[in-house]
Amino acid sequence: MNKMKTALKQSRFTQAAVLALFVIITALGVYLMNRSVVAFLLLLSSLLLLYYTSFPIRIKWAIAAVLLLVVIPFATSGGSSHESYMEVATQCGIYIAMALGLNIVVGFAGLLDLGFVAFFAVGAYTYAIFSTPQATNIFKAGWLPLSGSYFWLFIFLGGFMAALFGILLGLPVLRVKGDYLAIVTLGFGEIIRIIFNNLDKPVNITNGAMGIASIKPPDLFGYQFTFPHQFYFIVLAILAIVLFGVKRVEHSRMGRSWKAIRDNEIAAQAMGIPLIRTKLTAFAVGASFSGMMGAVFAAKQTFVDPTSFTYLESVTILVMVILGGMGSVPGVILGASVITILNLQVLTEITSWLNQLTQQGVIQIPNALSPSKMQRFIFGAVLILMTIFRPNGLIAAKNRRVNIGEIKAHRSADAIPLQEAKVHSGGTVK
Repeated sequence: MNKMKTALKQSRFTQAAVLALFVIITALGVYLMNRSVVAFLLLLSSLLLLYYTSFPIRIKWAIAAVLLLVVIPFATSGGSSHESYMEVATQCGIYIAMALGLNIVVGFAGLLDLGFVAFFAVGAYTYAIFSTPQATNIFKAGWLPLSGSYFWLFIFLGGFMAALFGILLGLPVLRVKGDYLAIVTLGFGEIIRIIFNNLDKPVNITNGAMGIASIKPPDLFGYQFTFPHQFYFIVLAILAIVLFGVKRVEHSRMGRSWKAIRDNEIAAQAMGIPLIRTKLTAFAVGASFSGMMGAVFAAKQTFVDPTSFTYLESVTILVMVILGGMGSVPGVILGASVITILNLQVLTEITSWLNQLTQQGVIQIPNALSPSKMQRFIFGAVLILMTIFRPNGLIAAKNRRVNIGEIKAHRSADAIPLQEAKVHSGGTVK
């Protein structure tokens, strides 16, 4: 067995053959079966299998693009469950982007945020207000409400508004640390939800607890996006932008500053890192990703209300980050996918199966013990088990490898001209 594993790791051709065979079998299973949750999960797991191959990083990205843009949409189009499959995939993309945003705050900067869903709500309400007659209660303008063609602008505007709220949150609270910061962010999340719940008087801005309905769907040159398989490609495009931004900033000067603050705040400050500005940047960048997906969520659902942005949603996103691995981009993607699929498909399917057995008289399970109603218990169990057995997450964070010899050689090469310059200028080199 060990020889087979070694041979598989060393042979890229064998890896490609195994991956191709796995994708073909699972894709055919999804395409030919009317509704097979197992086959769909196996098809999605091909992306995880791709991650563990030894292909060059560019080849991995190219194969992942083919799987996401071609294979998965085609495989799920074979039966009547096409839209339900695409709904799960779209929700996965939305939560992955939000989890990556929270990972910047919690995983990179080490700032525990329990009210992250508030930024999601800001992005959602930003588009919802201006694409419905609610906007006319604020601005008396004939060009309101805006059409669905402005949705593409509001993706970035929602991100900007969420980033602005992230900065406003950070200014008064970033002087506190640890548990106190968690309590303050929790309060901020609840304050935002309560404000949206009561902002129907004296001026009706959010329509209060009734929510905002009839939100215009996205429109591109007269083509409307109304179905999950259409939003799937919108979410993929935004997710690509988010992933590119996260990977670029992770190893940048700002990313290293976040990690320095996370590891030792006093040492980071002694090294000249501005704490407040660096923390505010983490809040703003993380919040912007959530705000962008908030606008997509509002357009997809065509309805938003305060009950969509509860504390449980913030906990769900935090569980995704902890499960995958704080500070690990691939880990967070895996954690968000696992939790989303668990909520939308696995628990739902298990509940339906148990209900059928109950109706047939095979077993008798109280309604209160239904798996779909035990979400918080399952999340708590996941956190406890991960803390005990996998404290670093499913895929632990890895720092970029640095060749110390090359750095020393580079510094020596830079130091030689400096010494020669001192000698020529009459100085003495010690």
